Amino acid sequence: MRGPLAAGMGFKPQHIDDALHCASPGLWFEVHPENYLGDGGPFPAMLDTLADRHPVSLHGVSLSLASTAAPDPNHLRRLRRLVDRVNPVLVSEHLAWSSWDGGYLPDLLPFPRTHEALACVVENVQRSQDALGRAMSLENPSHYLPIDGHDWSETDFLAELVRRTGCGLLLDINNVHVSANNVAFDAHAYLGAFPLHAVTEIHLAGHAVDEGLAGGLLVDSHDSPVAEPVWELYRHALMLAGPRPTLIERDGNVPAFDELHAECQRAAALLAERRAAA
Repeated sequence: MRGPLAAGMGFKPQHIDDALHCASPGLWFEVHPENYLGDGGPFPAMLDTLADRHPVSLHGVSLSLASTAAPDPNHLRRLRRLVDRVNPVLVSEHLAWSSWDGGYLPDLLPFPRTHEALACVVENVQRSQDALGRAMSLENPSHYLPIDGHDWSETDFLAELVRRTGCGLLLDINNVHVSANNVAFDAHAYLGAFPLHAVTEIHLAGHAVDEGLAGGLLVDSHDSPVAEPVWELYRHALMLAGPRPTLIERDGNVPAFDELHAECQRAAALLAERRAAA
């Protein structure tokens, strides 16, 4: 029997043996489904083995939900087969776009939060949820420069998206910290306005500093340990929202399993502390 989700880690294939033998209470793993959509081969087999041992979450990067075009139906069919096969505890995607007019850009790109954009995102989320047969959660983006033309604040846009589609939200604390630095807003006020009732999952990650720009640009690089200001924001988020399943993301300079697990245990301890206080 599996207990409630606590702190988890982004899964890396080189960690498969350690992951299978780790018995931390509430441990779970997250993968990018795009790496496991094949009909056979070692990666899908590895994910099946992991899902037999631990709860698994799917965190997509390619649905391009903020595009004017509908999500690729072939991709949704393949994603549905993966969902049916591994029965993930959570399915999530990004509030961003990456494809336009038949072209694809390997990035998660921002957009002005207009009424028209909201209608597009709502339709694309509904199409995706219908195709997958379940609700999904949307991640707040990281920002690097101001964009004009918004009709909605980001938190109000997310709240309305939840209201219209029934989706959940993935609160990325590192994205909040990075964006607050880069486009100058109060991270604590942002969390206070966030629709926390809809949060199904929290992400923590490291970032890099681009010293080439005046004032220093923070980059959501996922290639370093979680920074102390992000841990502080995480504590504040838990005070506001209560405990939520929390993931440590690491995609570059990936260390040994034990180092990632130590960060995971730090998050687990904060979750336990918040549960005890509640």
